[in-house]
Amino acid sequence: MRFDLTDLRLCLDVQETGTITAAAARSHMTLAAASERIRGMEDALGVPLMTRKRRGVELTPAGRTLAHHARTVLLQMDRLRGDLEQYGHGLRGHVRLQCNTSALSEYLPESLAAFLAGHRAISIDLEERVSRDIADSLRAGLCDIGVLADSADLHGLQVHPFRPDPLTLIVPRDHELAQRGRVSLSEVAHLDFVGLAEGSALQAHVAGHARRAGKPLAYRIRLRSLEAVCRMVGQGIGIGVVPRAAALRHARGAGIRRVALTDPWARRTLVLAVRDAAELPGYVVELMRHILAGAAPP
Repeated sequence: MRFDLTDLRLCLDVQETGTITAAAARSHMTLAAASERIRGMEDALGVPLMTRKRRGVELTPAGRTLAHHARTVLLQMDRLRGDLEQYGHGLRGHVRLQCNTSALSEYLPESLAAFLAGHRAISIDLEERVSRDIADSLRAGLCDIGVLADSADLHGLQVHPFRPDPLTLIVPRDHELAQRGRVSLSEVAHLDFVGLAEGSALQAHVAGHARRAGKPLAYRIRLRSLEAVCRMVGQGIGIGVVPRAAALRHARGAGIRRVALTDPWARRTLVLAVRDAAELPGYVVELMRHILAGAAPP
């Protein structure tokens, strides 16, 4: 049984993408070459590694075992490469970073830009996800660093406080709710809402809590940025739920007022989490420290 690093990477890519076609593209090989490598691994093991489904493939128990060990081997190779290259031409590497909507829009862009400007040989794969999915990705080894809300299940992760990040209701300045100090989402769920576009982690978070309370929200329009949501609310099109930092930043220009949400899920703190910092390549640890250097003081 002889597998090379390309075989191991291909196995992980299949697990993460769910199709051989997408895995082949990610691994920069043709579909025929990827399929041939998979058949070669299966022949060497004497067992199938994946089951073909109508919309892709699913790893068998043997395939999941191989993927688990492949991830460990590739992480060690990344760490070896990063630790050695700092003695040559500087750190080189690729960091997989997942974050929720608030971190992506409010806190990370400037921090990441400063890091990349000072580390020309490092690239970052930045993906927006719901916090609970980020925690699962960290535990599964599908990303290196996660910036997520502390409301997620953080069991088994190393966690560092980053920033307070409560959610708030925003309404037009002349809205009847503008004089209220606090409300629950259930109290206002019957009103028209302005929200973020489908696929937004924040939108999925808010909509999920509304559904669980039996109060699904009705959206008049869904937009791609928090600034656009704030401006549309200010025009009287509906009300919305956004991070307090975004509401404060756009309050004057958009013509909105904040109303505190009493729901427990709205009172959250952002944390930076990793599975095990000791297993990470040096350049990933350096990025983690850089992000935390900009964290709000305790």
